Amino acid sequence: MSLLNRLDRLSRHPGGAALAREGEAPPPGFLISGWAARVRRLPDGRRQILGLLVPGDALGLSARIRPLDLCDVVALTPAELVGAGAMIATLNDEARPLPGLAEAVHLSLALDEQRLLDQIMRLGRRNAAERICDLLLELRDRLAFAGQGDERRFPMPLTQEAVADVTALSIVHVNRVLQQLRREGLLELRNGEAQLHRPELLAERAGRPPPRGAPAPRRPEPRTP
Repeated sequence: MSLLNRLDRLSRHPGGAALAREGEAPPPGFLISGWAARVRRLPDGRRQILGLLVPGDALGLSARIRPLDLCDVVALTPAELVGAGAMIATLNDEARPLPGLAEAVHLSLALDEQRLLDQIMRLGRRNAAERICDLLLELRDRLAFAGQGDERRFPMPLTQEAVADVTALSIVHVNRVLQQLRREGLLELRNGEAQLHRPELLAERAGRPPPRGAPAPRRPEPRTP
C-alpha cells in the first residue's frame, strides 16, 4: 500500500496524443491502459516505431542524471497514465527505503534495452514474414506477463499502419503477410484481438529463440551411415 500511496494523479490522453517529446525531460509514470509507441520521424513525415508500450510499462525511467527523452512517445490508442514522480523520488531517500523498488526499476530498464536489441535484430536480419511473426510473439509474451492474454490469445489494437511502422514495411506488404498467415490457419485477427492457432509454427518461422532461461530445443543427432 505504501507504494500505491506514492503514485501521482491519473491522466487520460486520446489516441495520437504526445505523451513525451524528444529532447524534453520525461515525467516518470506507468501506462495503466491503452497502447503507446516510442517514435522518431523523418523530415518528410515518415516514422519509425522504435518500441511499443503496453499496459504496465513504465515511461520516463532512466539511470541517467537529468535525462532527456531520446524520442517522442505517442499514444496509439486512448491511454491512461499514472505519475510516479513521488515513487521514484523515494529511491534516493535513505531514511525511508522501499525494499525491491530499485531492483524493479533496474529490471524495467533492462527489459527496455532487451526489447530495443530485439527490434534491431528484427529489422536488420529478418524478412517480412519473420518480422511480423516475431512481433506477434513478443506482444503475446508481454501481454501474458501483464495478465492480459495467454499463449494463444491477446489484445491487438494496432492498425496495419502501426504494424508497418514497427516492422519497417509498407502497409501493402503487411496486409499480404497477414492474409497469408490467415490462409495458413496460423493467425486470426478480429475485433481488436489476435488468436494464434499454431504459435509453435510462428516461432519456428520467425526463428525466435525460446524465452531466456528456457532450455534450448534438442536437435536430432545425425545418423551414422
